[in-house]
Formats: sequence, C-alpha cells, structure tokens
Amino acid sequence: MIESDGLAADGDPLAELTASVRAAAAAVRGGVGEPSAQPRLERSRHQAQGDYSTNAAMLLAPVLGVGPREIAERLGAEIEGLLGEDLDHAEIAGPGFLNLVMTDGWHRRALATVLAAGDQFGAGGAKVCERTVIEFVSANPTGPLVAASGRHAAYGDALARILEHHGHSVWREYYFNDAGNQIRLLGASVQARARGAALPAGGYQGEYVVGLASEIDGSATVDVDVVAARAVELLLAQIKATLVRYGVRFDRFFSERTLREGSPSDLEQALALVEGRGHVYRSEGATWLRTTTFGDDKDRVLVRSNGEPTYLAADVAYLQDKRERGFERQLMPVGSDHHAYVRELKATIAALGGDPETLEAPLIQFVHLVEGGQAAAMSKRLGSFVTLDDLLDEIGVDATRYFMLQRSHDRTLDLDVELARKKSRENPVYYVQYAHARIASMLRRLPDERVAAAVAPDGDWGEAELQVWERDLVKKLAAFPGELAEAAERRAPHRIAGYALELAQVFTSFYENCRVRGAEPETLESQRIALSLATGRTIALALGLLGVSAPDSM
Repeated sequence: MIESDGLAADGDPLAELTASVRAAAAAVRGGVGEPSAQPRLERSRHQAQGDYSTNAAMLLAPVLGVGPREIAERLGAEIEGLLGEDLDHAEIAGPGFLNLVMTDGWHRRALATVLAAGDQFGAGGAKVCERTVIEFVSANPTGPLVAASGRHAAYGDALARILEHHGHSVWREYYFNDAGNQIRLLGASVQARARGAALPAGGYQGEYVVGLASEIDGSATVDVDVVAARAVELLLAQIKATLVRYGVRFDRFFSERTLREGSPSDLEQALALVEGRGHVYRSEGATWLRTTTFGDDKDRVLVRSNGEPTYLAADVAYLQDKRERGFERQLMPVGSDHHAYVRELKATIAALGGDPETLEAPLIQFVHLVEGGQAAAMSKRLGSFVTLDDLLDEIGVDATRYFMLQRSHDRTLDLDVELARKKSRENPVYYVQYAHARIASMLRRLPDERVAAAVAPDGDWGEAELQVWERDLVKKLAAFPGELAEAAERRAPHRIAGYALELAQVFTSFYENCRVRGAEPETLESQRIALSLATGRTIALALGLLGVSAPDSM
C-alpha cells in the first residue's frame, strides 16, 4: 500500500517529508531538464531498509546523464541538510534507491501532529475544492431495496464522507423514477393481485406486491395510475426507512415526475436547449440526440415515435438541472452493466455545453451473497431476492457496510455471510472494532487526568529509544492523510477499509510487545498512552468515514 503520494495539507508529517525530498531533488537537478515524474516517498517494507525510500535518484539519472547511485549520494547530502535533526542517516540501496532512517524525535513530532489534529486529522487536503453532487442508489421504487443495492449505498455514502473530509462540498441525491412504463407495470401488477387475476406480461411477482394490493384502498377498482402512484409512495417510504437504518442520508430525493411538470417543463426546456445547439434531429418519426458527435458509438432516441420521452430525455433534463444548481462535479455511481450508459451521459453533458470530464460514473460491480458455498439469486421482477433489510437482520449494519466496502468497487464482491457473522479475529470488521474497544478499555482504567497529562502539548514523553513496534505504529498513523487523499482522488473507499484493518493489526503488534499501563519510566508510559489514544482516534475516524461504528466495548 502506497504511504505517500503528492502533497497534502499543512501539518502532515509525510507531506512535509515528501516536500523535502522533492526540494532536494530539484537542488540536485539544478534546473537541468525535467524528470518523467515527481519523486515518490514510500514506506520501506523491512526495517533494514530504513523508514522510507525514494526513487528520486533513478528519475534524475536519465535527465542528468549520471548513474543513479552517484546521484543518490548527492541527494542524500541535500536531504541531510534539509532535514537536520529529523534524519538519522540516509543510505543507498540497490540500483539507486535512497533509504531514509528517521530519528526518534521525528517520530515523536509526527505523533504530536496526529494528536494536535484531532478529528480533523487528514482533513482539507484537496488542492481544488469543488461543489459536488453524488447521485447514488437511485433504485426504481418498484420493490424493496435488494442486498446488492447495499453496495451502491455504502459506496456512495462513504465516498461522500471521504470527499467532505478531503475538503469538498458534497450534496447527496437519490433520483427516483416515478413515471413511465415500469411504474405503470407496477400498478398493473398490484391491481392484478388485488383482483386475483393473472399478472401482466413481465409483471412484478414478489410477495411484496400482494402486500401492496392489500394496503392500498380500492386497489382492485381505482384507476391503475392511482394504484401505481400509491405503490410508489409506499415503496419509497420503505426504501427511505431502510437507508436510514443503514446509516445513509440524502439531502434530496429527486422525483423524475417533477421534470415533466409545468409549461414549459424542465424536460421540454432541456430538449430545446440541445436542439438549439444543433445536436437534435428527427428520423423515422422519432427525435434523436446526435451523441456520436461526442464519442458515443451511436445516436440515441430522445422521444419515441409515439411521443413518449425516453429515459435519456429525462437524463438530459436532470443533468441540466444539476448544472443550473451550480454543481462543478457530478458523480453518478452506476451498475457495471452500464458502460454504454456512461458514454451517453458524457455525450449529453457535452451536448448541453458542459465539460464531459466533470461527470464521473464509477462502475459498481455485482455482489454475490455466499453462504455454505451457495450464492443467493436476486431478481426484483421475479420476486426471488434477498432484501437489504434481510441482510441487515442477518449480519448487522456495521458488518454489511464494511464487507461491502472492503473490495474495490470495480471488482465483483463475494460477501461471505458466515464470516460476517463471526465474532472473531477472522472477521475484519470485528478485528478493527475490537482494537478500538481494547484501546478504550485500557484508557478507561487510567485516571482522566493521567491521560490528559500524557497527551498535553507540553507533555513529557522522555527520550527512551523507540521500539520497532512503536516506530511502526507512528508511521502507520502518519500514513492516514495520504490514504485519505488517495481514497478521495481515486474514488476508492476500499482504501480506507484496508487502512483501518492494517492500523488495527499494527496496533495489536504494538500492544502485545509494548507495555502501556505501568511502563517505566513514567515518561515512557505517557508516550505509549499518547500513541494508543492517537490510534483509537484514527481507527474511529477511518471507521466513521465508512459509516461503521467504533464501539468502546465489545
């Protein structure tokens, strides 16, 4: 896992160290040429290789026409001058890597930085802060949320939290389709159940449809559109309740129907806009958007020959609505089978006169619930599915969210239900939460004034040589701002899940090898109390970004 890449906010010890390495590289280069990339600083995998390693010399070698090991010698001298007492020594390794061994003083100052940052540790590192709208989940209100929707919900919510911590302004939106053929089909399905008649072709078969038929007054006799509207109302209320239970909040639930209201409607105005820009034509009785102008593989129908707007027509209006509300970036996580849809959306933004690069649509791969080696089938239309509420009943909110987020969104996820139930070290979310609870329990056994003195800015941590486990834990804590920046910039919440697990593992090694309570001398106990408290806070922060709780006892 990369520990540092690019420069983050002030007060980030690794960002400051990276800046020193880059300044030293610039001094060695002396204005000659340009390297192919910025030097990187990575945490060394083995203690014998120092604390951090940089590839700066190998990047400068082709620019200066000198061997990388010779450049590494010059670089080491420059870095020693810049870092002073923070650097114990630098040593050349392999073809020209420069390994840096940091002093105990640097590690203690890094720990003090973590403590001083508090809940804002790693915050505000975005180079450009953007007004961002994330539209996610957006499952049609034609049935309960299925378990697979839990991945979309956890991803969108965690990404929103991460982006906010990184310094962006984020608005969360759920777009629901309450108009069109699927909604009419839902109404017809409910009415058929109420009448005891056969379902319409392609109708919804789940038991929830029977429940709707009994809950909606007059469902057998009133107009089918009235039944459909009431069914949407009931299902949307259920969806909202499930999302609240799951810890996912939205700033707005946006109704597609509102795009069609008014005269002229938002939909009509948006279609007129793209037509006025010369991107609309008519053929075979239908109205088309010329998306091939903007890289799509074929043009797309906006209004069918029967006068019915397509989903894309509503998308044109919705995308324009978000542009008019001043959002600088639109994030729309979609299912992995929506590659073509992403091209359509980007082409539509361009047709509206916007920059297609301001729209991002991460593809979320499928989820398979696995238990006893068998995968559960999920089909809302056929009525054979596991709801998100069913999964939450089975393994809880924390396990569901963590397991949904522990793999990259662009990889298929096999969620092991049996593992998620376990209360043991094998279960990663339990392992991380237990580490936090262990820290909280240990600190509770100390007087409050003792903990306060240990973490006070003017506290005395002594000068005892740091043990390898202490140094490892400080370095892992210092890595958090870089991990947060990577997670935000790559739209990758799984990096935070991985970091939380690794931090818990490093803390466990520290706790098992370094006495905290009762350590002698007292200054050493203070240092280890401070290290434990900083770790507990950072675990809680990481879990909070994932929407997972950090219990004080288990």
